[in-house]
Amino acid sequence: MAEKLPDGSRFAVLASGSGSNLQALLDAYPENVAVVGGDKRDAFAFERARRAGVPVVHLDPKDFPSRESFDRELAERIASYDVSLVVGAGYMRILSPVFLGRFPAVLNVHPSLLPAFRGLDAVGQALRAGVEETGVSVHFMVEEVDAGPVVAQEAVPVLKGDTKETLLKRLHPVEHRLLVGAVADYFRGGLDPEKFHSGKDFA
Repeated sequence: MAEKLPDGSRFAVLASGSGSNLQALLDAYPENVAVVGGDKRDAFAFERARRAGVPVVHLDPKDFPSRESFDRELAERIASYDVSLVVGAGYMRILSPVFLGRFPAVLNVHPSLLPAFRGLDAVGQALRAGVEETGVSVHFMVEEVDAGPVVAQEAVPVLKGDTKETLLKRLHPVEHRLLVGAVADYFRGGLDPEKFHSGKDFA
């Protein structure tokens, strides 16, 4: 378990898939994950949340006329849990300003050394490009996909004969460690979204 966060630290996690990054956060900060939200009813991430006793918010995009209306309702539901940070952990929808503007900060983890290989299938992109290394980035989310300020990054070598499965197996532990660390940095005052978004040097 990671070092305890300051009293009152509460954050939400958004996930669409198996939830391995969510599990890392639940393991590290079991008292601080306030709610898990997402768009896929059968996502195993929701099962992980339920097993940990964390409330789940599921919304089906088909029930909403637009991305903005979906995001507005999701933001309302998430905000009701009194969180000061939202973490994207394998959440596969692009968040609109309607959602992003509702919270002090939204962090996301992405399996590449941004700005390289933005968007979907970053691992496949890296393999097809034949690069010798890729990695993991944690960044503040903005409306443009994977374009927000990077707050943590670590390279991972691409080995001869790597497949998506073998490379992902080495990337996942790095994702977990960097994301857990970034959440701690945020709540301990080490990540100021205003400084990052304004382009000021981080000190």
